Amino acid sequence: MSLILRAACVSDLGLVRENNEDTAYAGRRLLAVADGVGGAPAGELASDIAIRALSALEEAEHDDPLDALTVALDSANRSIREASQADPEHAGLGTTVTAVLLAGDRLALVHVGDSRGYLLRDGDLKQLTKDETYVQALVDQGVLTPEQARVHPHRSLVTQAVQGRKLTPARATLAAQPADRLLLCSDGLSDVVPDDVIAQTMQAYGEPQECASQLVKLALQAGARDNVTAVVAHVVDADG
Repeated sequence: MSLILRAACVSDLGLVRENNEDTAYAGRRLLAVADGVGGAPAGELASDIAIRALSALEEAEHDDPLDALTVALDSANRSIREASQADPEHAGLGTTVTAVLLAGDRLALVHVGDSRGYLLRDGDLKQLTKDETYVQALVDQGVLTPEQARVHPHRSLVTQAVQGRKLTPARATLAAQPADRLLLCSDGLSDVVPDDVIAQTMQAYGEPQECASQLVKLALQAGARDNVTAVVAHVVDADG
């Protein structure tokens, strides 16, 4: 059986921001979301650099998809460092990155920052990533509850980004199954739309484009003070 991704992406400025620092990719084998940090134009530039580096993986065959993602991320990190050094206005630019690459029946994932990856399988939603944030560290220490973390004023303060410095991305692989549904999103969605609502929406909407649009709509209805990006994909049999 040959598996591919049927994917769609929707991104919105949100209700407060004047520019969109999110960049995303939705392909047949690659999914990626990058949420720029460092302010305009630095954030937009960093997220664009990251997605361009990752998107080159779409057309090639990969014996080791996890290694391929890691190499592409390292390349993006170097390019971001060079861009930062070349222009004082770009000092401090960086981006979160969450990316998934399908190779055969395996899904490889790399993650830096607080853009999230989710898997919906057999009706159960699983968060594949862990937020690399100051607030998540407080949750891990038992200082905050997850409910308190959702409304904490510093919940978007990331502890690691693709920023031209030494980088240790989270990495994982898992077996893909037909009918799996994947969501990659910026924190503009996950900060305001609860996981149970995300799960319900991913089950209710059968087309990735409709699902992504609805998730972004829910974020806007909830106030969406940040940019909002959703990449939704279904794992399907290419021959089916």
